[in-house]
Amino acid sequence: MIVDATHRRWMMACLVLLVIATVAYIPYWRAAIDGPRGSSWPGLIYGGAGLALMIYAGALGVRRKVPTWRLGRATTWMKGHLWLGLLSFPLIWLHAGFQLGGPLTLVLMVLLTLVVLSGIFGVVVQQFLPRMMTVEVPYETIYEQIDSVVSQLEAEGAALVAAACGPLPVTVPANPQEPRGGGGLAHGQFSPRPTPRPLPPSAAPLPASQMLKDAYLNDVRPFLAPDRPRDGRLATPAQAKVLFQHLRTGLGPSLQETVNELEAICEERRQLAQQKRLHHLLHGWLLVHAPLSAALLLLAVAHAVLALRY
Repeated sequence: MIVDATHRRWMMACLVLLVIATVAYIPYWRAAIDGPRGSSWPGLIYGGAGLALMIYAGALGVRRKVPTWRLGRATTWMKGHLWLGLLSFPLIWLHAGFQLGGPLTLVLMVLLTLVVLSGIFGVVVQQFLPRMMTVEVPYETIYEQIDSVVSQLEAEGAALVAAACGPLPVTVPANPQEPRGGGGLAHGQFSPRPTPRPLPPSAAPLPASQMLKDAYLNDVRPFLAPDRPRDGRLATPAQAKVLFQHLRTGLGPSLQETVNELEAICEERRQLAQQKRLHHLLHGWLLVHAPLSAALLLLAVAHAVLALRY
């Protein structure tokens, strides 16, 4: 969710409500002989309002699981989840009189703080990562197809080298012939390539191709593997540029196109790995936010029932 000008009304409304709640809290705080208490009528009002907002924010998960329910627009729910959920944080602290209280209250406050902080982190991440992926990952593909594309790249690289250098002393992976997005080489520049590269048949080794074969076996092949190493001579674009420039300098004209295509394959492999890392960062925070939110709601409801009953 991108926070833009459409959030202004929500932000201003929540800010006004917070100011009203704070102004109303001041005379209550001054009149309380033993200090503000959650069991007082003002405390119960603040607590009830905060709990209601938390329940509304938590209801977004239910609505997502049942998209056929026509209960308002999804964007409205998302904005309410963000701003009303954020408003619940100061309301709950006003309810507690800025005191942690007993063990259950302490746990609730810790959970509430973690939920709010993880939610803020998620919003911040969503502001920047999609734009970063557009810039850093121009070969972006569907996330679920990344592993399949990586297998294709591994097979394409092996076939290119085998065609130029002869049979390889390793198992050449089969190439899944599936349409996909990705990168390629056009007029000496990287460009989108929606289909796999044609795989040339293996041939007799070209003259002076041993240098290319060694570079493939020692550096390129481990880099193209699904669990590619984080170090090595292809770890960064700068290191890769040095390696492939060294190959161009040492190899003859007949192998230049193979080197160029191999460089394009490695660049696409690097971008797919980057896309995977950014995707995990973009969505991984939910693995913390969602379960903590569920635990918070359950304990908050239990706390409210116990407080009203006893």
